[in-house]
Amino acid sequence: MSKRIVFMGSPDFALPSLRLLAKNYNVVGVITQPDRASGRGRELKSPPVKILTGELNLPIIQPEKLKEATKQIKTWNPDVIVVAAFGQILKKEILDLPKFGCINVHASLLPRWRGAAPINAAILAGDEETGVTIMKMDIGLDTGDMLSKKSIRLKPNDTAGSVFQTLSTLGAELLIETLPKIFDGSITPQPQPDEGATYAPMLKKEDGKLDFNHSIYEIERRVRAMNPWPSAWFEWNGNLLKVMRVSVSDKKVGEIGNRFIVEGRGALTCADGSIILEEVQPAGKKVMSGKSFLAGVRNWESS
Repeated sequence: MSKRIVFMGSPDFALPSLRLLAKNYNVVGVITQPDRASGRGRELKSPPVKILTGELNLPIIQPEKLKEATKQIKTWNPDVIVVAAFGQILKKEILDLPKFGCINVHASLLPRWRGAAPINAAILAGDEETGVTIMKMDIGLDTGDMLSKKSIRLKPNDTAGSVFQTLSTLGAELLIETLPKIFDGSITPQPQPDEGATYAPMLKKEDGKLDFNHSIYEIERRVRAMNPWPSAWFEWNGNLLKVMRVSVSDKKVGEIGNRFIVEGRGALTCADGSIILEEVQPAGKKVMSGKSFLAGVRNWESS
């Protein structure tokens, strides 16, 4: 008999895992976050998992708090609960429900970068590699035993968005490879070592603020780590100018924070060089090249 699976997830990262689970197993129910008000019009927006669940014609609930779903989960009677970027902590009562426990698809090589924003943290720290870990969940925050891992090399131009796409697919594939070994008992859970454990907290808008007192390479990594959300930014002309892509130069012109022009693009002086704006998004406008942005402003250079 096909194993009964309950899936918990919300954002785009969870979609490949849900698709492959629905293709290979009996997904008896899906739990995702409630619809939230979004955008300037504050219209209700459904989580991506809810939209996919409708396409796959799967049962779904959207509890405000997970404890409200306990009765339904018991009714679904899952052999395993699979979690991918769900956004709520699972209590012991739910962790203990399925015969094979609760399995998490986590976007880092645990124990490095436990927490809510592991992809962003890996880029920001300048890690050379990252990956995915399939983990058996416990009551801690991403502290459960590891079941399998796959790693990737981080490329110099990787953004959080590009790594997100890669790891969401890699995590889904690794999940499908790992589940049969969980069910037949051929996999040995490995406790996470304390050594090397780091934490990646949930991102806030303020995390995107650029500090030109920092090194050019630290700033360049922050730009990539915050793309697409919350975006790197700095204040200019009374508004926030989002910075989507930069290049770096060891050339310094004037004091830190000085604005000047390099080959038709805006540049700013930093602690050990300068950053050149390759792609930006002015307030209320679409993303544009640094040259297009500069062509539309008159007062870029510092006085």
